[in-house]
Amino acid sequence: MAADGDTIVFCEVKTRLSEKFGTPAEAVEAHKQRRYIDIARYFLMKLGRDDVNVRFDVVEVFADSINHIENAFGA
Repeated sequence: MAADGDTIVFCEVKTRLSEKFGTPAEAVEAHKQRRYIDIARYFLMKLGRDDVNVRFDVVEVFADSINHIENAFGA
């Protein structure tokens, strides 16, 4: 979790040695997205923070580069 101004950012970091089976971001499929959203809701509920902006990012780590995808999926 991180903050970007008044937005709380939940970030999934994925790596792949090759794109033979797809990109790292493609590994964050719909069922994983739903799970991350549920986890974020629970986390914010425990903090008593249901009035904040939330964003879900994915960071792809490759052998020679890093790609930050802001707002990769939404709740």
